[in-house]
Amino acid sequence: MRFTWRMLLSSLADASRDVGLTRSRLAKRRIIAQAIRAAHSPQDTEIAALYLSGTLRQRRTGVGWRSLQSLPIPAAEATLTITEVDHALETMSRLEGPGSTTRRRDHLDALFIRATEREQEFLRGLMTGEVRQGALDGVLLDAIAEAFAVPLAEVRRAAMLGASSASVARALAEDGVAGLDRFRMTPGSPVRPMLAASAPDVPAAMADRSAEVAVDGKLDGIRLQAHLSTEEGERRVRLFTRSLDDITSRLPEVVEVVLDLPAESAILDGEALVMRDGRPVPFQDSAARTASGADPEALRSQWPLTVMFFDALHIDGADLIDLPARDRFAALEKVAGAYLVPRRVTDDVGEAEEFAKEMLSRGHEGVVIKDLDLPYAAGRRGAGWVKVKPRHTLDLVVLAVEWGSGRRQGLLSNIHLGARDPRTGGLVMLGKTFKGMTDEMLAWQTERFLELEQSRSRYAVHVRPEQVVEIAFDGLQRSRRYPGGVALRFARVLRYRDDKSAAEADTIDTVLDLARTMGVLDEGSEE
Repeated sequence: MRFTWRMLLSSLADASRDVGLTRSRLAKRRIIAQAIRAAHSPQDTEIAALYLSGTLRQRRTGVGWRSLQSLPIPAAEATLTITEVDHALETMSRLEGPGSTTRRRDHLDALFIRATEREQEFLRGLMTGEVRQGALDGVLLDAIAEAFAVPLAEVRRAAMLGASSASVARALAEDGVAGLDRFRMTPGSPVRPMLAASAPDVPAAMADRSAEVAVDGKLDGIRLQAHLSTEEGERRVRLFTRSLDDITSRLPEVVEVVLDLPAESAILDGEALVMRDGRPVPFQDSAARTASGADPEALRSQWPLTVMFFDALHIDGADLIDLPARDRFAALEKVAGAYLVPRRVTDDVGEAEEFAKEMLSRGHEGVVIKDLDLPYAAGRRGAGWVKVKPRHTLDLVVLAVEWGSGRRQGLLSNIHLGARDPRTGGLVMLGKTFKGMTDEMLAWQTERFLELEQSRSRYAVHVRPEQVVEIAFDGLQRSRRYPGGVALRFARVLRYRDDKSAAEADTIDTVLDLARTMGVLDEGSEE
């Protein structure tokens, strides 16, 4: 593959814009493939693939959304290369200690002052995780296969066993199709987790299934991939999150469990969560326990983790991902012992519904219906696993709306949501969402909210608080960012309520009561 001299950020910003402006999967693939072919080096190939999928190489940059609200005057000419961007972001991610905030701000300004207006918009989207142009991972993999003229099945297989699609692109840039040989299932190297589709209830999840299924309890913890290997008689453990971050050093009690498993080598899929009196604590507390870099032994005494496994990808030299789930689960039972997720195997919808009720009564999220005849589809979401969990809804008031990007360019998209405060007559913000909006809804709300406009900033329109919207959400979590002390989890729009006035929207008291019921807040807490 022949590389051009250098790759400007502007070329990716333009490509991202073009991808967002088309609905055609083939057109998206072609645009991304052309951009990847234009890379300067294997490193640029990897960065380009990451940026075009809306992600950064750095897990964290230390730059929050507030820092990106006010940016320098953009450059008139595009001169910024993606290698320079990556270097600047890496520098910012490593800053720590006294004065790091000021130094990070200086680096941020130095970076953005070299970016054109379109590049600034693209960079801001990358850094806030809001590049929404429809280039999902499946499209990126198609584009990588096209860019390097290699079979798509081989690219997908390598990506399934690799840390990222971008790393597959880099391997192809370095060694051609032979570079894919480096992606193998090896204990110690993370594998992309299989994902679940969603259904509104158990009957819908089991529709068109005549055979038995596994009904797993859906635990509200941290997805965990446990790797056990034995080298020269020494047993070693590595633990990875859903995003493939290595958190082994933070979870000593889980390491001990894995070390005691009756196997020489294994890759197991499971969940880690904190339990109190037989019930899970709120997700936020389990997440904080696994994310904390504080003394793990001290945290262990206060927030001890329980681990439960639900799948096996590899055991004692045998790769299992291509086997049917029933065979993987049988192998898992022999190894995991007491550390198995609650599971019921049945073909009866009523029995599955009773099990789902049992899981909910025990404080868990719901259930996952699993096809026993399908292999482990690493990194993919399909009909093999279907999750069912209760849906909560609130009628909230729209406070402001952010302008969209990509295919939503020129449309008002991300809505800010507030609940009524009956004591002050004001509204309390609970979060934002851009999910669940159809094209017709986007067009309607753009017109509607411009009619309600009170003021605007560079990125948002602030509106008169009159429009009520029905929001579905999976749960609540504590929040220091929002004045009510709680925030919505996985919020999405169901419909706009023209039959309700803002005075009839749900109150912050209702939200806080729900948070207490969920165990997010203590009883009697006023937050």
